[in-house]
Amino acid sequence: MTTKKRICTVIIVLVIVCTVCVGGFFVWKKTGKGGSKSSQKVYVQKVSSLNTASDFKLSNRSFLGVVEAQESVDVKYDSSKTVDEILVKNGDSVKKGDKLLTYDVEAINLQLEQAKLEVERLQNEIASNKSQIAELEKEKKNADQDAAVSYTTQILSLQSDNAKNEYDIKAKNVEIKKLEASTKNAYVTASIDGTVKNVKTVDKLQQDGGDVIMQITEEGDYRIKGRFNEQNSKDIMQGVSVIVKSRLDDSTWKGEITSVDTSPQKNSGDDIYSFGSSDEMSQSSNYAFYVKPESFDGLMLGQHVLIEIDNGQDTSINKTGIWLYSDFICKDGKKNYVWAKDKDGKIEKRYVEIGQKDEDNGDCEIKSGLEKGDYIAYPDKSIEEGMTATTNEADVSVPPNDLGTNDNSDADTEGGDEDIAFDGSGEDGMAIDEDMLASMTDEEIEEYFNKLYGEEENADGENADAADADAAFAE
Repeated sequence: MTTKKRICTVIIVLVIVCTVCVGGFFVWKKTGKGGSKSSQKVYVQKVSSLNTASDFKLSNRSFLGVVEAQESVDVKYDSSKTVDEILVKNGDSVKKGDKLLTYDVEAINLQLEQAKLEVERLQNEIASNKSQIAELEKEKKNADQDAAVSYTTQILSLQSDNAKNEYDIKAKNVEIKKLEASTKNAYVTASIDGTVKNVKTVDKLQQDGGDVIMQITEEGDYRIKGRFNEQNSKDIMQGVSVIVKSRLDDSTWKGEITSVDTSPQKNSGDDIYSFGSSDEMSQSSNYAFYVKPESFDGLMLGQHVLIEIDNGQDTSINKTGIWLYSDFICKDGKKNYVWAKDKDGKIEKRYVEIGQKDEDNGDCEIKSGLEKGDYIAYPDKSIEEGMTATTNEADVSVPPNDLGTNDNSDADTEGGDEDIAFDGSGEDGMAIDEDMLASMTDEEIEEYFNKLYGEEENADGENADAADADAAFAE
């Protein structure tokens, strides 16, 4: 075969190979590596579960609460003292630290003097006993054996009396310190701000028994008790502003957390905060906090409410119907659409009408195009119409879109491969050397292309494409 014939053969083979590769590329591009778009699965969620207009859907900043009576504190008096004067009456408003009653200081001073005299007596008795012990020790040295035993018994008895007296002196000194403190603080003060109720006279106390002489109830008729657990405790602090929401209608009240009780709360079977689990290790501890609303208008004792941390959210928007986060909305020119599941379970581009927008929370109203029972997917650049919708995340074959949620250009569904553009290079990326091919025989050229593109040989041991090329050249 002449050199000219070899070159023509090579050119014809290259044209055939280019045609096969380009055609195969478009088939691969159209079908997605030989597979149907319908085999690619996209995760979808129900619109009702994504609806941000759900009024009673608790978030990590929402807490259950109940309206209850204000805190009431019992004021007790020291029954070992004599009440001198009660300084308040029923209905009086008091501040924390205000004096409520005084004790009889004269009686306390008398007890103090008696205690000091008792200490002095015990000290004198100890000194007298020590003097007797010293005298008995001298006499014991000159006594016979039988008399020495008697001296020893007397000495031990006096030493025992002194030990008892020393203990009594210590106890009396403690009592003296308490009495001295009582003379300086001969009154009882209020522990909270509030209103005085149920004041009893000394005679009434003696008749009824007990030591509660009055009660102080915090200002206002009600307060709201909320409950939190250890997992969301970081949001609850005294002084934090909150929004109280009615579970009956759209009423709201602004308020402030006035106190936090870090003592674990007990859950009962009929407690609205109980979750029905008896496994202590699987539960988290619950704690109480208290809210003072700016107004109690419209609230009732025992009413259940929702308490939300006030982050400046716009409560003027009355969200009804369907509201979705704006990230779910894609743009098609001036039109808005979402990736939705159609009646056949396939992904479709569903056009929707947008209404109000809440810029603070990042969501918008869907006026038409979606129902609460529909299913939608979070936008991804790899999603295409005709793909299969699934609610099982484990079945998803479309990868997360790292390049932008609204980029819906063609993309690989399994990652790793890039679009193939034929540029005259082989599978290993090396360029075909035409000068080398020109110096090869027909058999060598056929073997080269067979190895390069992996084409099967025909029954005669020749490459089918090469054989066709030779036949065409011969004609």
